[in-house]
Amino acid sequence: MAEVVIYTTPFCPYCSRAKRLLDSKGVSYEEIDLYMHPGRRDEMVQRAEGRTTVPQIFIDGKPYGGCDDIHALDRAGKLDPVLGLGA
Repeated sequence: MAEVVIYTTPFCPYCSRAKRLLDSKGVSYEEIDLYMHPGRRDEMVQRAEGRTTVPQIFIDGKPYGGCDDIHALDRAGKLDPVLGLGA
């Protein structure tokens, strides 16, 4: 299974929605709460190629954008292969 990292903030509905999608697929992920760790925001922006909004989702180190991006990938049937889930 792929390594997933998601940068979030509390009370962010998009963060919650993205995590629900990952949870529904049984995917474990490392969540980095930028409220609790504000010093990691610069790290997120650099990894996300300048994007500053949350959530920012990385799968095997590659930036996949935010909530809408991974939902679109899922609707297209492309998220499961990226996550290393069944064929």
